[in-house]
Amino acid sequence: MMTIKMIVARRHDLKLIVTSATMDSTKFATFFGNVPTYTIPGRTFPVDVFFSKNSCEDYVDAAVKQALQIHLQPTEGDMLIFMPGQEDIEVTCEVLADRLAEIDNAPQLSILPIYSQLPSDLQAKIFQRSPEGLRKCVVATNIAETSLTVDGIIYVIDSGYCKLKVYNPRIGMDALQIYPISQANANQRSGRAGRTGPGQAFRLYTERQYKDDLLSLTVPEIQRTNLANTVLLLKSLGVVDLLQFHFMDPPPQDNILNSLYQLWILGALDHTGGLTPLGRQMAEFPLDPPQCQMLIVSCQMECSSEVLIIVSMLSVPSIFYRPKGREEEADGVREKFQVPESDHLTYLNVYNQWKQNNYSSNWANEHFIHIKALRKVREVRQQLKDILVQQRLIVKSCGTNWDVVRKCICSAYFYQAARLKGIGEYVNLRTGMPCHLHPTSALYGLGTTPDYVVYHELVMTAKEYMQCATAVDGQWLAELGPMFFSVKETGRSGRAKKKQAAEHLQEMETQMQMAQKLMEEQKIQAAQREEAMIPKQEILTPGATPRRTPARIGL
Repeated sequence: MMTIKMIVARRHDLKLIVTSATMDSTKFATFFGNVPTYTIPGRTFPVDVFFSKNSCEDYVDAAVKQALQIHLQPTEGDMLIFMPGQEDIEVTCEVLADRLAEIDNAPQLSILPIYSQLPSDLQAKIFQRSPEGLRKCVVATNIAETSLTVDGIIYVIDSGYCKLKVYNPRIGMDALQIYPISQANANQRSGRAGRTGPGQAFRLYTERQYKDDLLSLTVPEIQRTNLANTVLLLKSLGVVDLLQFHFMDPPPQDNILNSLYQLWILGALDHTGGLTPLGRQMAEFPLDPPQCQMLIVSCQMECSSEVLIIVSMLSVPSIFYRPKGREEEADGVREKFQVPESDHLTYLNVYNQWKQNNYSSNWANEHFIHIKALRKVREVRQQLKDILVQQRLIVKSCGTNWDVVRKCICSAYFYQAARLKGIGEYVNLRTGMPCHLHPTSALYGLGTTPDYVVYHELVMTAKEYMQCATAVDGQWLAELGPMFFSVKETGRSGRAKKKQAAEHLQEMETQMQMAQKLMEEQKIQAAQREEAMIPKQEILTPGATPRRTPARIGL
């Protein structure tokens, strides 16, 4: 947003219009210099909002009871139930169907779930018009707040919760947990009931909870995510002091410092915080910094064709799905693709198999793979390949030597390395954070577990699970991450290591002194330029005639 502000300040011929259903218009207007705001009322019908009399402990049970109460009334109109995540949606659908079956002569109800991991053909069912006399009940995540509108919804049941991913910079872990929604989200959900006619919204929380416990707006994403990509972009635009940078919603200082540290580890920043040639090259790719570095290093290791596919796979949501009632069958098919050493190589194997089957959609559906996700991967791969060609980097395949690919992955994620501690349990080598292999990982349940792994990200759900792990060699960690790891050699004293550390420290101090000297010179030059731009004024005394330049004769 700050980048847009900088562009608008320079371009007077550019007109920028920012629209949103839930944003704080006053904050945006102030940020862009007290610009005018326009409120455009939506074409909505009146909605009656009903709060719960008492706070409910089990929002799934409360939602099912409310849905049954609405359904058994002789009224028309479809229902929309908001739930935090996939697990709650599936449980709600199951309990609602069971309770309805226990009621004698109950009218039929079409129960339709919708969430991001659901196959597209099942997602499309919620938009199909139901037969006459059959009520439709859609159970959705917050995807139904703004991203899509379902016609015929008259009743909305709001659980009051949603799932948010919050990043902890101190341990480098994302926590995907359930949080209360904001007042803006609650109003947006209630508005879904008034799209096609007068509706009713049932909130499963009290009015006091709405006013006192819910935030007015959701916590901005910039304050709860890893900022490495944003910091790299701002550095490439010439921003020097990020801690003093004017953000609309300033992120925590720990987030910025952690992102700077991560970029320094990857070689994108030098010891003084300046952008290196590698960092400038990384800024050209629309990816997270580790993936940018992996892609650039792969060109040197001559495995860029394989890494291109892996990076593209990591840029889309999970490609696998497990339909209800066919979980074991889906898991069995997934195991056929797994490469024992790596989840990253498993993704590579899936794409290669799809390519060998002429990018068939039937093949993807038979193997429980989202065809839309694979098509998106193909598009992203082509875009990244075009950028590589623009950067004059060679796209080359390593053939079947996939150990080179694993080493390339290690070069980008060596700072997220973990060592084996127990059966399926690891510990992060830097932070000491416990990490676990996910049950869907290719490394999970093997006869022999690798001693060292690197992972794409650490996500806290039921446990601290490593997402997308790859087995690596301990020697690779020492070679690619010498600032963290070293090989302990018998009979060798630590004197050489101490000497190397002292030399490294001396180099950092020298670079810092040079940077400070350069900053002082730039300040002096800026002051001189400002002084030269100030027009000189002549002081006149009363009664004195100012000296004028005599007029020239002629032209």
